[in-house]
Amino acid sequence: MIGIDIVVISRIEKMIEKFGDKALNKFLSNKEIKQVKKSATAAGFWAAKEAASKAIGTGIGKTCSFKDIKISKDKNGAPKLKYKKHIRKQFNIKKSSLSITHDGGFAIAVVANEINSK
Repeated sequence: MIGIDIVVISRIEKMIEKFGDKALNKFLSNKEIKQVKKSATAAGFWAAKEAASKAIGTGIGKTCSFKDIKISKDKNGAPKLKYKKHIRKQFNIKKSSLSITHDGGFAIAVVANEINSK
């Protein structure tokens, strides 16, 4: 299962300027907020969570919220993604891979999920 999303960085930038921490708290945990040093990173995290929700076929909503998906970085700074346990169980997710890129005012994320075979 694969999901992709693209976000205009300035859209997230304006949201942060207008609403401050409330904007970040809408889609990020406190741990994730600590990783955000610039709006491009926040936009990348937004795109990653949208892509992750698309990879399970739901999109962000009732079944899978922004807070059901956690973004972190490994020791080399590469992004990592983890769904909450109930999402992993419901969709039989064995492993998730995430790639985020920024260019030309956009943040783009791709998520690929490996599914447990039944």
